Amino acid sequence: MELLQSMRLFARLAELGSFTKAAESLDIGRPQVTRYIQELESSLGVRLFQRTTRKVALTPEGERFYQRVQEILAEITAATTMFDRTGATLSGRLRVDIPTAFAQMDFIRSLREFTDTYPGINMILGVTDRAVDLVGEGIDCALRIGELPDSTLIARPIALATMVTCAAPQYLREHGTPATLDELADHRGVNFLSGQNNRTLPWQFSVDGKQQTYVSHTGITVTESNAYVQCGVSGFGIIQAPGITVAEHLASGALVEILQPLRPAPRPVSLLYPSRTHLPAQVQVFIEWLQMRFVQLHAAWVEG
Repeated sequence: MELLQSMRLFARLAELGSFTKAAESLDIGRPQVTRYIQELESSLGVRLFQRTTRKVALTPEGERFYQRVQEILAEITAATTMFDRTGATLSGRLRVDIPTAFAQMDFIRSLREFTDTYPGINMILGVTDRAVDLVGEGIDCALRIGELPDSTLIARPIALATMVTCAAPQYLREHGTPATLDELADHRGVNFLSGQNNRTLPWQFSVDGKQQTYVSHTGITVTESNAYVQCGVSGFGIIQAPGITVAEHLASGALVEILQPLRPAPRPVSLLYPSRTHLPAQVQVFIEWLQMRFVQLHAAWVEG
């Protein structure tokens, strides 16, 4: 078991490039990581890492060993989880990052169902709209809405999010309800500044089967999803948001959908993770659970 633990520590250190980050991601002390790696190098008779004051990098021997360790750990994971997916034996740390748009009551409640099913899994939940460095920050997987930039990450499609254009009743009483895209020019909008590229996200509309974009040049710009929706509810102007984020307000009448015939094509919802190989069992079951859950969650606003 000590050799297996050493191999897991070695793989995590190779992925994160930091003794401190590797220790934090595995919930152990940094001295333990150092000791295990030193003992592993001593038993193999080779140096696996080049260490500097700023970073830790694999040596050529370490690169070769890492490739083999990935294969071994993947086989061990497959062997130890091939019969039992009930949650009784699964354990470990699972760090997940979700966009602010999904930090809603129904979704958070569903996460409790996951932790109840797998009580041995210690989930760390991050909520942010910014771009995250999965490997550098020790994040196992991240949920994201919209088109994704090219990267070395694996992106698994999970669902499609319906996009809704809406405004507060008070705003519509004062400024009227636009019926066409041309009429939007006479209205204020709430703009959203993307945390991915620091640019204003344009609204999308479907006109005669073609997608058209629109950017409001009057109103307020925000950088966080919940604040964006609250600006709409408060009457700052028109917003366009994933249905899951405004479903409660539409149901209560705090927001009213407009331009429904011009609803844009749904935006993809994807789960990102660093590698296809050596996925820890807790990550595998979370991916499977998430795909199943999205079929059930907000059926009117998220399509599985």
